[in-house]
Amino acid sequence: MSFRRTNRLLSLLSDDNYERLRPHLSHVVFDYKKSLYEASRPIEHVYFPVDGVASLVITTSDGSSAEVGTIGNEGMVGLPICLGDHDAPSAAYVQVPGTALQMDARVFRDELERNRPLNLVMLRYAHAFFNQVAQSAACAHLHRVEQRCCRWLLMTRDRMPSGDFLLTHEFLGMMLGVRRTTVTDVMGSLQKAGLIRYRRGHVSILDQEALRSRACECYDISRLEFDRLLGDSPLAPRTDKKHRLVGEVG
Repeated sequence: MSFRRTNRLLSLLSDDNYERLRPHLSHVVFDYKKSLYEASRPIEHVYFPVDGVASLVITTSDGSSAEVGTIGNEGMVGLPICLGDHDAPSAAYVQVPGTALQMDARVFRDELERNRPLNLVMLRYAHAFFNQVAQSAACAHLHRVEQRCCRWLLMTRDRMPSGDFLLTHEFLGMMLGVRRTTVTDVMGSLQKAGLIRYRRGHVSILDQEALRSRACECYDISRLEFDRLLGDSPLAPRTDKKHRLVGEVG
């Protein structure tokens, strides 16, 4: 079995550096709402999504929750491990089903200490992820709900193997910071315009370019920032190969 799409961070590693990780990586299914780690609890595994989307969520003392970041095949779940920590005030769980590569957090931490190119890639990703979170915070204050919704739809599409995926009202409302009734109105408007088809939590992107024209500038800014920080370098040459796990063929 080989992956049709690989994780961007792993694709930045040379074959030799990837081979150091490969025996410790295992394929896992990202089921909807699967818990990846809990707030203020030790992070036991890190995940490199192949497709699907994970969400970082902060829950307050009254039980209210807010989504503060999303992670797809451009990144990894478990970033605190890269920064010398072992837990976080946020929880992480799957919002859009898919697949990922899983690795024991302790083994990954050990590899970071002796694998300089891996450490460099992860630090660049940490910078890119911080910039994305900052851009999203500004976006929430400055742009209309429809613009922000188009941005999130495009970001999710970029992380998936096709333009058809699960994206619930609950998740969109959490990402946009609005009520589900507002999500219904916005998605209904986009569907009426022929940009998407939305039914029972399933989205089909029908006109990606038109969707992009309605999105705010934040979509392109974040995408270009990831390209800037996660491009080729002498220490992290990009291979874009379909890395295979131990025992895989094809």
